[in-house]
Amino acid sequence: MRRSGSSAETGYHSPVGRIGKTSLMEILCKHTFDAPIEACWDMFHDPASHEAKFIAMGHRDLEVISCDETETSLRIVIDRLVDVEVPGFAKRIIKPTNTLRSTDEWRSNGDGTYSGNFELVTKGVPIQITGSTALAQAAGKKSATPTLYEVRIELSVNVPLIGGKIANFSKGIVTDQLEMEFKLGDDWLASH
Repeated sequence: MRRSGSSAETGYHSPVGRIGKTSLMEILCKHTFDAPIEACWDMFHDPASHEAKFIAMGHRDLEVISCDETETSLRIVIDRLVDVEVPGFAKRIIKPTNTLRSTDEWRSNGDGTYSGNFELVTKGVPIQITGSTALAQAAGKKSATPTLYEVRIELSVNVPLIGGKIANFSKGIVTDQLEMEFKLGDDWLASH
Protein backbone atom coordinates (compact mmCIF):
# COMPACT_ATOMS: atom_id res chain seq x y z
CA MET A 1 0.00 0.00 0.00
CA ARG A 2 1.40 3.41 -0.97
CA ARG A 3 0.76 6.36 1.33
CA SER A 4 0.45 9.95 0.23
CA GLY A 5 3.74 11.86 0.45
CA SER A 6 6.08 8.87 0.28
CA SER A 7 7.44 6.40 -2.21
CA ALA A 8 7.72 2.77 -1.09
CA GLU A 9 10.40 2.02 -3.67
CA THR A 10 12.90 4.63 -2.51
CA GLY A 11 11.91 5.37 1.04
CA TYR A 12 11.49 8.98 -0.08
CA HIS A 13 9.36 11.18 2.11
CA SER A 14 7.93 14.31 0.55
CA PRO A 15 9.57 17.51 1.79
CA VAL A 16 6.10 18.86 2.44
CA GLY A 17 3.53 17.13 4.58
CA ARG A 18 0.18 15.75 3.59
CA ILE A 19 -2.95 17.79 2.92
CA GLY A 20 -4.60 19.02 6.10
CA LYS A 21 -1.51 18.58 8.24
CA THR A 22 1.38 20.82 9.14
CA SER A 23 3.71 21.02 6.16
CA LEU A 24 7.37 20.58 7.13
CA MET A 25 10.29 21.29 4.85
CA GLU A 26 14.01 20.94 5.56
CA ILE A 27 16.54 23.07 3.71
CA LEU A 28 20.34 22.82 3.75
CA CYS A 29 22.43 25.68 2.35
CA LYS A 30 26.21 25.95 2.31
CA HIS A 31 28.50 28.85 1.50
CA THR A 32 32.26 29.24 1.52
CA PHE A 33 33.62 32.51 2.85
CA ASP A 34 37.04 33.46 1.50
CA ALA A 35 38.19 34.49 4.97
CA PRO A 36 39.71 32.83 8.03
CA ILE A 37 37.29 31.27 10.47
CA GLU A 38 38.20 33.83 13.16
CA ALA A 39 37.17 36.70 10.86
CA CYS A 40 33.87 34.91 10.16
CA TRP A 41 33.31 34.39 13.89
CA ASP A 42 34.03 38.08 14.50
CA MET A 43 31.35 38.96 11.94
CA PHE A 44 28.66 36.67 13.36
CA HIS A 45 29.64 37.64 16.92
CA ASP A 46 29.26 41.38 16.15
CA PRO A 47 25.72 42.73 16.71
CA ALA A 48 26.42 45.55 14.22
CA SER A 49 26.88 43.00 11.41
CA HIS A 50 23.41 41.59 12.03
CA GLU A 51 21.81 45.05 11.94
CA ALA A 52 23.78 46.10 8.83
CA LYS A 53 22.78 42.88 7.06
CA PHE A 54 19.07 43.39 7.65
CA ILE A 55 19.20 47.04 6.61
CA ALA A 56 21.06 46.12 3.41
CA MET A 57 18.38 43.50 2.70
CA GLY A 58 15.73 46.23 2.68
CA HIS A 59 14.24 45.40 6.07
CA ARG A 60 13.12 48.48 7.95
CA ASP A 61 12.11 49.79 11.37
CA LEU A 62 14.72 47.59 13.03
CA GLU A 63 14.60 47.35 16.80
CA VAL A 64 17.11 45.37 18.84
CA ILE A 65 14.94 43.78 21.53
CA SER A 66 17.83 42.21 23.40
CA CYS A 67 21.52 41.55 22.93
CA ASP A 68 23.54 39.35 25.28
CA GLU A 69 27.19 39.11 24.33
CA THR A 70 30.16 37.37 25.94
CA GLU A 71 33.59 36.52 24.52
CA THR A 72 32.31 33.10 23.45
CA SER A 73 28.65 33.72 22.62
CA LEU A 74 26.05 36.09 21.24
CA ARG A 75 22.28 36.07 21.54
CA ILE A 76 20.50 38.84 19.65
CA VAL A 77 16.78 39.39 19.13
CA ILE A 78 15.73 41.86 16.42
CA ASP A 79 12.26 42.95 15.29
CA ARG A 80 11.81 44.46 11.85
CA LEU A 81 9.37 45.01 9.01
CA VAL A 82 9.87 42.87 5.91
CA ASP A 83 8.11 43.29 2.56
CA VAL A 84 7.38 40.32 0.28
CA GLU A 85 5.48 39.84 -2.95
CA VAL A 86 2.64 37.48 -2.08
CA PRO A 87 1.05 35.21 -4.73
CA GLY A 88 -2.74 35.18 -4.97
CA PHE A 89 -3.19 31.78 -3.30
CA ALA A 90 -1.40 33.00 -0.14
CA LYS A 91 -2.90 36.48 0.28
CA ARG A 92 -5.34 35.36 2.98
CA ILE A 93 -2.47 33.94 5.02
CA ILE A 94 0.51 36.23 4.36
CA LYS A 95 0.44 40.03 4.18
CA PRO A 96 2.82 41.95 1.89
CA THR A 97 4.37 43.68 4.94
CA ASN A 98 5.12 41.55 7.99
CA THR A 99 6.69 42.04 11.40
CA LEU A 100 9.50 39.54 11.77
CA ARG A 101 11.33 38.69 14.99
CA SER A 102 14.63 36.89 14.63
CA THR A 103 16.49 35.29 17.49
CA ASP A 104 20.08 34.42 16.62
CA GLU A 105 22.40 32.57 18.97
CA TRP A 106 26.08 31.93 18.24
CA ARG A 107 28.68 30.20 20.39
CA SER A 108 32.25 29.01 20.27
CA ASN A 109 32.52 25.23 20.47
CA GLY A 110 35.96 25.53 22.07
CA ASP A 111 37.67 23.56 19.28
CA GLY A 112 38.10 26.27 16.66
CA THR A 113 34.59 25.81 15.26
CA TYR A 114 31.44 27.80 15.95
CA SER A 115 27.75 27.01 15.83
CA GLY A 116 24.39 28.50 16.53
CA ASN A 117 20.63 28.31 16.40
CA PHE A 118 18.03 30.69 15.11
CA GLU A 119 14.29 31.19 15.07
CA LEU A 120 12.21 33.46 12.84
CA VAL A 121 8.69 34.31 13.95
CA THR A 122 6.42 36.25 11.61
CA LYS A 123 3.67 37.94 13.61
CA GLY A 124 0.22 36.64 12.67
CA VAL A 125 1.49 34.13 10.09
CA PRO A 126 1.28 30.34 10.67
CA ILE A 127 4.85 29.76 9.46
CA GLN A 128 7.63 28.73 11.81
CA ILE A 129 11.28 28.80 10.79
CA THR A 130 14.01 27.38 13.00
CA GLY A 131 17.46 26.14 12.26
CA SER A 132 21.09 25.71 13.08
CA THR A 133 24.31 27.20 11.79
CA ALA A 134 27.91 26.01 11.75
CA LEU A 135 31.27 27.55 10.86
CA ALA A 136 34.30 25.33 10.22
CA GLN A 137 37.52 25.55 8.28
CA ALA A 138 36.87 24.10 4.83
CA ALA A 139 37.83 20.41 4.69
CA GLY A 140 41.31 19.63 3.46
CA LYS A 141 42.48 23.23 3.62
CA LYS A 142 45.75 23.82 5.45
CA SER A 143 45.66 27.60 5.26
CA ALA A 144 43.47 29.83 7.40
CA THR A 145 41.00 30.27 4.55
CA PRO A 146 38.37 29.46 3.37
CA THR A 147 35.61 28.93 5.93
CA LEU A 148 32.58 26.73 5.34
CA TYR A 149 29.26 28.13 6.57
CA GLU A 150 26.37 25.67 6.81
CA VAL A 151 22.75 26.59 7.49
CA ARG A 152 20.10 23.95 8.23
CA ILE A 153 16.52 25.17 8.22
CA GLU A 154 13.24 23.61 9.29
CA LEU A 155 10.25 25.43 7.85
CA SER A 156 6.78 24.44 8.97
CA VAL A 157 3.45 25.79 7.80
CA ASN A 158 0.27 25.05 9.72
CA VAL A 159 -2.36 25.74 7.07
CA PRO A 160 -4.86 23.13 5.85
CA LEU A 161 -5.03 22.30 2.14
CA ILE A 162 -2.57 24.89 0.80
CA GLY A 163 0.17 24.43 3.40
CA GLY A 164 2.44 22.69 0.89
CA LYS A 165 2.08 25.53 -1.62
CA ILE A 166 2.83 28.09 1.09
CA ALA A 167 5.82 26.03 2.25
CA ASN A 168 7.22 25.99 -1.30
CA PHE A 169 6.62 29.74 -1.64
CA SER A 170 8.30 30.32 1.74
CA LYS A 171 11.24 28.12 0.74
CA GLY A 172 11.85 30.42 -2.23
CA ILE A 173 11.88 33.48 0.02
CA VAL A 174 14.17 31.79 2.56
CA THR A 175 16.71 30.62 -0.03
CA ASP A 176 16.71 34.03 -1.75
CA GLN A 177 17.28 35.74 1.60
CA LEU A 178 20.11 33.33 2.43
CA GLU A 179 21.83 33.99 -0.88
CA MET A 180 21.61 37.70 -0.12
CA GLU A 181 22.99 37.08 3.40
CA PHE A 182 25.92 35.12 1.92
CA LYS A 183 26.78 37.99 -0.43
CA LEU A 184 26.45 40.57 2.34
CA GLY A 185 28.68 38.41 4.55
CA ASP A 186 31.30 38.34 1.79
CA ASP A 187 31.06 42.13 1.51
CA TRP A 188 31.32 42.61 5.30
CA LEU A 189 34.39 40.38 5.51
CA ALA A 190 36.07 42.21 2.61
CA SER A 191 35.52 45.60 4.26
CA HIS A 192 36.40 44.80 7.90
